[in-house]
Amino acid sequence: MFNVQCSMPFKEGKMIGKRFQAEKLDDPSIKRLTELSRLARGDLLKMTSLAGSGHPGGSMSSIDFYLVLYSYAGVDPQAPYHPDRDRIIISHGHTSPGAYAALGRVGFFPIEAAIVNFRKAGSAFEGHVEKGVPGIEWNTGNLGQGLSAGCGFALASKLLGRGFHVFVAMGCGEQQKGQISEARRFAVKYDLHNLTVIIDYNCRQISGVTCEIMPQNIAKNYESDGWEVIEIDGHRFQEIYEALRKATLSPRPVMILAWTTMGKGVSFMEGKEEYHGRALTDEEFQRAIKELGLEDDLSYYRQRREKGEFFWPPQKYPIEIPSIETGIPRTYGKDQKLDNRSAFGNALVDLGSVNLRKDGTLPLVVFDCDLAPSTKTNAFSKQFPRYFFQGGIQEHNTATMAGAISTVNFISFFADFGVFGVDETYNQHRLNDINGTNLKLICTHNGLDVGEDGNTHQCIDYIGVMRNLFGYKIILPADPNQTDRVIRYVAKTPGNFLVAMGRSPTPIILSEEGTPYFGPPYEFRYGKADLIRQGHDGAILTTGGMLHRAIQAWEKLKEEGVEVQVLHLSCLSDLDREAILDACRTGVVVTYEDHHVETGLGSLIGNVIAEEGLPIRFRKMGITSYGASGKPDDLYRMQGLDVESLVQTVLYEVRRI
Repeated sequence: MFNVQCSMPFKEGKMIGKRFQAEKLDDPSIKRLTELSRLARGDLLKMTSLAGSGHPGGSMSSIDFYLVLYSYAGVDPQAPYHPDRDRIIISHGHTSPGAYAALGRVGFFPIEAAIVNFRKAGSAFEGHVEKGVPGIEWNTGNLGQGLSAGCGFALASKLLGRGFHVFVAMGCGEQQKGQISEARRFAVKYDLHNLTVIIDYNCRQISGVTCEIMPQNIAKNYESDGWEVIEIDGHRFQEIYEALRKATLSPRPVMILAWTTMGKGVSFMEGKEEYHGRALTDEEFQRAIKELGLEDDLSYYRQRREKGEFFWPPQKYPIEIPSIETGIPRTYGKDQKLDNRSAFGNALVDLGSVNLRKDGTLPLVVFDCDLAPSTKTNAFSKQFPRYFFQGGIQEHNTATMAGAISTVNFISFFADFGVFGVDETYNQHRLNDINGTNLKLICTHNGLDVGEDGNTHQCIDYIGVMRNLFGYKIILPADPNQTDRVIRYVAKTPGNFLVAMGRSPTPIILSEEGTPYFGPPYEFRYGKADLIRQGHDGAILTTGGMLHRAIQAWEKLKEEGVEVQVLHLSCLSDLDREAILDACRTGVVVTYEDHHVETGLGSLIGNVIAEEGLPIRFRKMGITSYGASGKPDDLYRMQGLDVESLVQTVLYEVRRI
């Protein structure tokens, strides 16, 4: 069982929160919370009514435990980004009006800012919770991912010895998501007793009664996975407080099932799922505000909204990134034939060794999903077991968790096959990207090069898929030497990266003089293409593991009296436009890739040619259908991607000029 001793929760004696110090709430505290609850319900109804949209029903069932959390957890409105603060994750992000109302009422920002700016373009107070609001730790809205992010934060707390606690607020409907069961198991396996879940059990979701939409036994599900379960009335402050306090003292992860009522506090809204995602009409708002005993000042706030007053732009959320030493690159000799994934594994071990501190800590974590022997993370796991995490066949949880921990002073590597690490977890990476994570996603087993495993395992769309994410940078190294240098580069460079490679051993790429092209003095420069061979009759533009075949084609073409450039583009998110234009000056460009022909390198080069209006011969060679099961060379031949097909394609285009 994973176990790390935690230090005192707040450094230098600075208390940034109370963390449920008292055994119980006293009467003045309950009276205070009761009044805040009444005011906050009015606040969130004003927000949604002004915006004309939002989710008031669930916000009103969650508001009472939001107020307790933000009042008594280890958080401080005056220091919302203190590194040792407790993390409060709102997984059911549609309850943003409730979260914003609670945060405003306890002093994280003026409550007027949230009321006036809710769902207003450009403001911090978006329709689902966003980290641009002080006190919000994770952008959510895609249900089911909050607990995974909580696991990432809780893991960081234990590894760093900071002692902060992680609270994850969730809805009852989202418990239907499979990713939550993945996160539950991980939390128990790695002894995340600094993790508490509180569920808004209002028994309603968009389409109706939760147990009718999808029956589930939430309490038993958590208990069966090893969690402690506490059931409470989610509208009684004393019960909420005592349950949360007990959870922070428990030796196990704790789930608090808080029985609540959707729309609580306004009689005609209570228990009605129609208010899950509908703002009140003007008449309903007036009735609700009167019932709450509050002033109807909606017209005042509407004027402020129209005039742009109290505008509150998103605040900058701090991402902690450790400094990393990259060590001395390895150079593989010309007679070695090694797969890129092994070069990745070797580089990972080097990074661990060079960054191991005197106290035995490491600013590097590696996540795997039952593929360590294939992704070559097993050597790292043996040498640095404390910083290696086996997530099992649970890719969704692992992807989110690896993203979350990358924001808390760790460099995070997540290694997987392309079909699982990209295709299966695209939504998780999208949310990671929105959250500004620092994840290094290393995907092996891409393209037809996967071979005998067949089309279910041949990831042929990873460039097209990941190019949709604005923050991810995609790199396809050509051989083990370039792979080694790429891995060291992404480790030291902030931001999300996908490094994609095939499965098979790859020949060492040599210069025309016969020395390793990507050996000394080569240094990887992001966004810079590599001119591997010179030529003036045309150009072959390729990427990744196809480069050695392109070089073979160059040799055969030279024998035919045709000399072409061979240009390798490893960086598919930021193309070397100057190098591409130089290749186009030959008059013939053929792109050659182990990827879907319509969404990879060829289409990207085609965009450049079209944008520049270049009058050249242009052909795309890539995968045109799902592959079969067989040796990679046979699969390439079946799809017209073998060396001879490349030669004939180039000859045809050159001779048409």
